[in-house]
Amino acid sequence: MGTLMQSEAEIVKKPVGIRFLERAKGSKLSYNAYQAIVLIVTFLAYASYHAARKTTSIVKSALDPQSPDTGLNSLLLRFTSFRSSGQESQEDGGWAPFNGPNGTVLLGEIDVAFLAVYAFGMYFAGHLGDRMNLRIFLTIGMVGTGLFTSLFGVGYWANVHSFYYFLIMQMLAGLFQSSGWPSVVAVVGNWFNKKKRGLIMGIWNAHTSVGNITGSLIAAAMLRYGWGWSFVVPGVVIVLIGFVNFAFLPVNPEIVGAERDEDVVDSSEKIGDGSVNVPLLLSSSDSETDDKKRAVGFIEAWRIPGVAPFALCLFFAKLVAYTFLYWLPFYVSHTAIEGEYLSDETAGNLSTMFDVGGVVGGIMAGYISDRIGARAITAASFMYCSIPALFFYRSYGHVSLLANASLMFLTGMLVNGPYALITTAVSADLGTHSSLKGNSRALATVTAIIDGTGSVGAAVGPLLTGYISSRSSWTAVFTMLMGAAFVAGLLLTRLVMAEVAAKIAESRPLESECRSSPVDHQGLVVEV
Repeated sequence: MGTLMQSEAEIVKKPVGIRFLERAKGSKLSYNAYQAIVLIVTFLAYASYHAARKTTSIVKSALDPQSPDTGLNSLLLRFTSFRSSGQESQEDGGWAPFNGPNGTVLLGEIDVAFLAVYAFGMYFAGHLGDRMNLRIFLTIGMVGTGLFTSLFGVGYWANVHSFYYFLIMQMLAGLFQSSGWPSVVAVVGNWFNKKKRGLIMGIWNAHTSVGNITGSLIAAAMLRYGWGWSFVVPGVVIVLIGFVNFAFLPVNPEIVGAERDEDVVDSSEKIGDGSVNVPLLLSSSDSETDDKKRAVGFIEAWRIPGVAPFALCLFFAKLVAYTFLYWLPFYVSHTAIEGEYLSDETAGNLSTMFDVGGVVGGIMAGYISDRIGARAITAASFMYCSIPALFFYRSYGHVSLLANASLMFLTGMLVNGPYALITTAVSADLGTHSSLKGNSRALATVTAIIDGTGSVGAAVGPLLTGYISSRSSWTAVFTMLMGAAFVAGLLLTRLVMAEVAAKIAESRPLESECRSSPVDHQGLVVEV
């Protein structure tokens, strides 16, 4: 009777889409099938978040079509006045209030408002995420994001020209967007162990770049019909995917009664000072004990070894990445390439090469960190290598389209590699750190702290870019970005030294063993 009641309880807890799949299959889904569903659903969910987020950068040139001949220091608008009735020509004269002398600054302020609320909301989102059903929490965030992203675009048909309307819509969209990242990382962390987490999450993290690319292509394509569509279409898409998430996302193995495979146990994880191997997250048989554990507090999560340095590193890494996310299409359209300026649509399409490079960089960083077992060394190396890449892109990106696309790809690979690694595998590793003694109710909080701190940098970057580019030059902007990349690598110095010391310590016993063992003529250890 007890087993029957438990089985019925599991059925009630299962998302309706999972129940449908099991009914169609005629049996329970395997653990691997659940893992595949988790990866696909969370991939689509966060790709839609980024697609909705990317639209602003594409539409900027339509809202503020400053003449490329005068640069960013002064604006010569093609139309200095607008008809008192009807919609203004967004292609020729921009859109008030963003087509005035301070239009670039206003766009920068909207970016920073969005990201500031996003960063602020992230800390609370992680706290709530560890205490709520993540499937419901994520669905609410997606529907809210879609609603306010669409309302920003509705300003086109409603002929709205109030700066505060657009500011408030972006701030509310940012608040709901903050629910996304802690939720998806926590869910994926619940289903995968550390063994291949870097590679798996590196591939999975392609959702960021796929979302950016999709958002860029949709927004650029919709511009010809009116910039409002560039917001409404991605807004509708994220709402639809939100319903898919609600129907299919299994938050953890326990809630669907899935039995953990043996490879989910991480042999390197130990409780306390003992030597007993345990799973990263407790199995269903331990769920009663797990339920009794309190969720990790905000301050306590900050004290987990490694959280603070990686969080501060991400501050500067996201400062660089989000400056490109929000300003790259604008920069490309206002930079003469082979002596010619590209259209808004072409510039938006070309800017996707940065995200294509980001996909490759995220996978490479995850794979390398898994192979060498050193997250900090990998992240710091990528950040240092991004400095010359940024310099060459600014110096030689104007030579030709091929040079621009190639250097943009390289820059995206090196900038987004550590960004992807820290926000995925590192966050999940720290959220299941051995100091937590198996407590699974820290994933969302730790993820929120790391990405929330990074998002503060993401807010600062576009804001500084708006002011620096309008008052100085883009060369000064790139100098700022190179400095940020250097500081990001520098913040991991202590962790890098610790990883190097650990590698040296590991190699010494091995060298000693090799010297004491007979070897054949090829240098291979001979078994005796």
